[in-house]
Order: sequence, then C-alpha cells, then structure tokens
Amino acid sequence: MTFRQFAFRNVIRNKRTYAAYFLSSAFSVMIFFVYALFIFHPDIKEGVTASTAIELMSAAEVIMYVFSFLFVLYSVSTFLKSRKREFGILMMHGMTRNQLNTMVFLENMLIGIAAIITGIGAGIITGKLFLMIGSRMIGIESLPFYLSGKALGWTVGAFLVLFLCIFIFTTTLVRVNKLIDLFQAGEKPKKEPKVSKVLSILSAILLITGYYLAATTTLETMFFRILPVIGMTIIGTYFFYTQLSLFLTKLLQKNRLLFWKKTNLITFSSLAYRLKDNARMFFMVTIVSTVAFCAVGTLASMNVLTKEFRDNYPAAISYIAKGEHPIHEQNLQQIKQELKEKNVVYSTLKIPIKYIEIIDSSDEYARERVPVVAFSDYKKSSEMAGYSFTEKELAGTESLALLTASLETFDHQTYTLKQEKIKLLQNKETEHVVFPYQILFSEGLVISDDLYQKLSAASTDTFIGFYTDEFEKTAGIADHLVEDGAAYAPRDDEAIDPKEYAMTVSGTLYHLKMSMYRMSLFVALLTGAFFFIAAGSFLYFRLYADLEYDRRLYLTIKKVGLTDGELNKIVTRQLVLLFFVPIIVAMIHSVFAYMALQSLFTMSIATEMMIVLACFFIAQVIYFLFIRHHYLRNLKKTLI
Repeated sequence: MTFRQFAFRNVIRNKRTYAAYFLSSAFSVMIFFVYALFIFHPDIKEGVTASTAIELMSAAEVIMYVFSFLFVLYSVSTFLKSRKREFGILMMHGMTRNQLNTMVFLENMLIGIAAIITGIGAGIITGKLFLMIGSRMIGIESLPFYLSGKALGWTVGAFLVLFLCIFIFTTTLVRVNKLIDLFQAGEKPKKEPKVSKVLSILSAILLITGYYLAATTTLETMFFRILPVIGMTIIGTYFFYTQLSLFLTKLLQKNRLLFWKKTNLITFSSLAYRLKDNARMFFMVTIVSTVAFCAVGTLASMNVLTKEFRDNYPAAISYIAKGEHPIHEQNLQQIKQELKEKNVVYSTLKIPIKYIEIIDSSDEYARERVPVVAFSDYKKSSEMAGYSFTEKELAGTESLALLTASLETFDHQTYTLKQEKIKLLQNKETEHVVFPYQILFSEGLVISDDLYQKLSAASTDTFIGFYTDEFEKTAGIADHLVEDGAAYAPRDDEAIDPKEYAMTVSGTLYHLKMSMYRMSLFVALLTGAFFFIAAGSFLYFRLYADLEYDRRLYLTIKKVGLTDGELNKIVTRQLVLLFFVPIIVAMIHSVFAYMALQSLFTMSIATEMMIVLACFFIAQVIYFLFIRHHYLRNLKKTLI
C-alpha cells in the first residue's frame, strides 16, 4: 500500500465524521459557483437592478469565502484533536513529523478536491434553475444556461487556495512536544472549570445594556448605536458561554432537591464540563445563526415596504410644471394617451404651489424661497389619495411642515417672510404625504387659505396628480421623460437640471424597488441557508468529537444499572442543550435586532419576523431529531 493509498483509506475509515464537513464544504462551493455563474453570465446587461444584483452576489461571495475559511479551519482542528491517539500510534511505529504533515495534507486535499468537484457538479445541475429564478426576480429576460470559464476557474482557484492555506495552519495544530501527550490526549482528567464572578457580571451587564439600547433605538439614534450594540452583544455572548453559564450551572448544582432527583445527578455533573468544552463552539454557532436570522429577517421585512409605498407615492403619477411652458401640455397629453392605451382608469388633481421669499429662519439650511400650499389644496390631495382626513383647519399664521416621506421628521422652525415680515410658526407636520420628495426640492409648508391668498409669490409651480388604484400598471409610462421612474425637481438658484418639470411614476419606481428587494431576499436566503447548515455542521463535529468520551462514560454507568430509557433521556437532554441553547440565544439576539429595525418602518414587521424565526426553529427541530436518532444508534452499537 502506498502512502497516498494509506491517506485515502484514512478518509474512508473516518467517513462518518468527515461526512458533515464534506457536505458543508461542497454546499459552500456550489453556492459560490452558482453566484459566479450569474456574475459572469454574458447576457447580463447594464441596468440598475442587474448591477445591484451583481454587487449583492459579489458581496455574498466574499462573506461566504471568509466564513468558509473559518469553518474549514475549525472543522480540521476538531478532527485533529480527536485523532491525537491515532497520530501517537503512527509516530510510535516510525512515522516522521514530515510524513504526518504530508498525511494530513493529503487527507485535507482529498476532501477539498472532492468537495470542489461535487459542489461544481451540483452547481452545473442546479445552475439553470438558479439563473431562471435570479433573472425572474430582477425582472430581466430569462438567462440561458452558460458554463462560464471564468466562473469555473474562479471557483476552483479560490477553494484550492483556501484548502492550501488551511493546510499551513494545520501543521501548527498537530505540533506536540512529547509522544505521551498524544496517547493521553483523550484520557487526561478534565480540570474543574473556573468561573470569574467579575466577568460573569460583566457579561450580564453588556447583554442587558445592548438589549436595552436596541429596544429603545429610534430612527435618529440608530446609526450611533448600531456599532456599540453589536460590539456589546458579541463580547457579552462570549463571556456568557465562557463564564456566566458556568456560574449559573454551579448555582444549579447547589440546589440539592433538584441535583439529587433521578438522573439529574449525571446530567448536571457533566453540564459544567460540556459548557466549558463547547463554549467557543456555542459562541460561534450563536453569532453565525444570529447573522443568518437577521439577514433573512431583514430582507423578509422589506415586503412591508409594499404597504408603505402607497403612503409615500399617493399619486400614481406626480408632475410638477415649473412656470408656463408649452412642453408641459405636450407631456401631460402624452401621459394621458399612455394611460388610455393601458386601460388605466384615473382621476386628476391640479393645485398651485407658491414659492415665497423669506428673509430669516431658525432653520440654518432654509433656502431663500420656501414652497407653500393652501390648507384646502392639501386636504383635496389627501382625499384624492384615499386618506381619511381629520386634521384641524389652520388659521392666521399657523403652518404645518409638508411631509414628503413617511419616515421624515421635522424640528420646530420659524420663518420670517420678506412680505410684511410675517412670521410663520411651524410646530407640527402634516399627517399625510401628498407630494413625493423627488418633486419638491426643498421643505415646504402648508398654510391657511386666507394667508395663502394674501401672499405674493416669487414664482408659482403647478402640481398635476394622476390617481388610480392600479398604480402598478403605470410601470414604463413616460420612460422618455423620466430616468428609472423619477425626474428630480430643478433648483431655482442652481442650474443642475435643464428640465422644466419634475415627475415620478410610481409603477416604474415600485417595479425597480421590488426587483431589488426580491433579488436581495434571494441572495439572503441562499447565504442564510449556507450559514445555518454550517452552524449545524459545527454541532455535528462537536458531537462526534465527544463520542469516544461519551461511550466510556455510559459504558461505566450501564455496569451499575443504567437502563436504555434512562440513557435515552440523558442523551436527549444533552443534545437539546447542544442544539437549542445557541439557537435560542441567537433568536433572542435577533428579536432585539428586529426591534431596532422596526424604527425604520412605520408599519409593524413583527409578523414577518416571527415567520422567519419559526421556520428556522422548525428546521432546527428536524435536524435535531435526525442527529439524535443516528447518534443514539451509533452510541448503543458501541455499548453492546
């Protein structure tokens, strides 16, 4: 038997422990390859959604590659630790250090090359389906299957480099000073876990503070709090597993009534040791799972934006005509003609917008002219949009800040007008958005009808709104007038736009926005699935790394009368701990992350979040039942 054959048989002999590592690696290669198929597809044309999709997939490729490196490194280190006794026997029979490193290298490369071939093969089989779903989600023509040489070379090269780099690290992992250390690696008595009260308290403070800051985050504070909260949660989670959980376990062991009840003695006695041994694995699984939950949940919640879209774009088509120019009538006639061709039933509203000169304002960013709308016109446009109007009519110099987006906020401001130095006090905002932000360049005001009639305008624009319940049908209308659904308002004082109009087409904007969200969700689902499977693989490795220790432990206990039912109960409890503690902690982290995310929406995203977490939990239960069945079967085989 040659040395290469010996390494090959080692892999075959350890196929049970290598299985999850191999399948997870092959899955990451497959996802990487199908992303590359899309990125390098020659039929992908220039466009907002296509370029965004490519950017998203490229970012996902980088994230997956970095994580794959950490995942493979952890997996290999776990194998090597569980095989130290085997290495000791080989070295006692004359194997040199270089031969040992070569054997580990050959084993890793065999698994790596097999994973690359399997992953690419699976990617070729599923590639057509992926391209079809991907092109449908971003709203482009269906992409035919095309085996890109760049995608193939990029995937093979990237993962060969990854496995070679892992080998360099593994040579340091098998370095030991004495042969006896290799033989006794799995038999040395474990030291009593030590707990630091200070670090335990610090963990509790960091987690509670992080949760509190996340739960009380607002739109204004989100960007200041996000990094500190993430940092506190990561550090707090690490100390939770390495310190606080051990501290709580020791308190539990002091409860005699609970500790001496039935088989709790066996379960709790080894609990502290298992927590200590698995602390880093629990930490990694928790963080990886939290990232997966948050990524999928965040994108799933974007569906709520469909409901908010109507609030931000009450008119299917909004048109602002600046001044009296013959092009406006020509544009409006063309819009009406296109609506007629698409059989869209609509109604229109035309209202004036005055630009009033101001000489002073408490708003340091205020412009020389502020757009104002009469209260009665604001009421008409709100009712045309279908809102229930209950706002109190304005009087005198009262004014309302004119909202142009549902998430927009205003501070209290005062404006001194050039005309008669009239002072306007703006201390409230409108309840509804009637003009989208793209067509109103500067912040506007709603004033009383009497004051509106009294004021002289420096210039007057005209708003024309087209209202319909079938706003999706307006997609593509007036494409030659707008770019990607919007023509922004030209400034009065800066010639940044030669057009004499501003305009939004909500059907086109909705189509573009939903295409990008669906594509983002698709990428997040694939990446989330990758992280979730990797987290499951971490648990699988840890479980089978402890199999030999568990076998010796239960064999000893069986000799003093442990029944099969009691064995099932003890093993199930320990597997529940292994599988569900990190997932439940990750779900708690995600719930608070979702609470912070809620500040970005005016509507509740609780339903979408609960569905995502429930799906992940059900998947984890299925995975747990599958692993429990096979683990118990393997454990009982060795006890006979």
